[in-house]
Amino acid sequence: MSQVIGITMGDPAGVGPEITVKSIAEMTPEERARTRVYGNKAVLERAAVVTGATIDLDEVTVDLPIEGPPIEWGRLDPRGGDAAFRFIEKAVRDAEAGAIGCIVTAPINKEALNLAGHHYDGHTGMLAALTGQKSAFMLLASERLKVIHVSTHVSLRNAIDRATPERILATIRAGHDHLKRIGYENPRIAVAGINPHCGESGLFGNEDDLQVAPAVAQARAEGINVEGPVSADTVYYRAYSGAFDLVVAQYHDQGHIPIKLVAFDTAVNVSLGLPIDRTSVDHGTAFDIAGTGRANHVNMKAAIAYARRLVQGKAA
Repeated sequence: MSQVIGITMGDPAGVGPEITVKSIAEMTPEERARTRVYGNKAVLERAAVVTGATIDLDEVTVDLPIEGPPIEWGRLDPRGGDAAFRFIEKAVRDAEAGAIGCIVTAPINKEALNLAGHHYDGHTGMLAALTGQKSAFMLLASERLKVIHVSTHVSLRNAIDRATPERILATIRAGHDHLKRIGYENPRIAVAGINPHCGESGLFGNEDDLQVAPAVAQARAEGINVEGPVSADTVYYRAYSGAFDLVVAQYHDQGHIPIKLVAFDTAVNVSLGLPIDRTSVDHGTAFDIAGTGRANHVNMKAAIAYARRLVQGKAA
């Protein structure tokens, strides 16, 4: 299995090119030899200029064209959305072929992506479609708190409907398997409730009794060390304090708010349930500072480090 990681540059108008070249400039020669950047070389050269990064782009770049005049920094452009899609598509095909062991994605702009005719809710849905999977799971990983989501980019009303016992069980299994893979011998998992105080025995709704509890019971029957439903207003504090290794969040904001509060710059987005590995920064394109050289690349470095960990685990 290849230990090369492939970084997709993201939307050319955003900060993706800048955080990419900054991260590569700080790599050792050995690390650069195990890195490929899927993007546009001309844009990366512009990013190197504004950031002051010293880097041999010929050494690492898989150069993919962008038609027309240069895309402006910070400007919504369908060509940027199309380019971001093509960077990812090429990286996926190379990962499927075994040329790279893990994809690391810089941020894309969902509006530009959809304006270009690529109708996805984000990276996770796109990757699932490109690899022929019905769905995937989003895990946000930091040193002291890890969260996996039952659903992500849907309305809260639809998220409650999507939290079926089958989907919750599949999420528990995916999180358990991933933690085992990265070295947790017996992962301790907590499943957050849907309603306040998990419904208070039906006073605030019965979704936790009908949807969450059966999934937890089945997971426990399979030998998974899982507890739940646990009231969402306490479970993240308990996990952050060391009681659990992973929290299963029922919907986007339930999981994203706590992880961004405690690890905004260092949390890594990991896609599970796919035939390929992918990590990502956990921030957006930041059009407001794109092209200034001020974008912080610490989150990209964390995503790259997690990807290295995954490919090394595969090889071992």
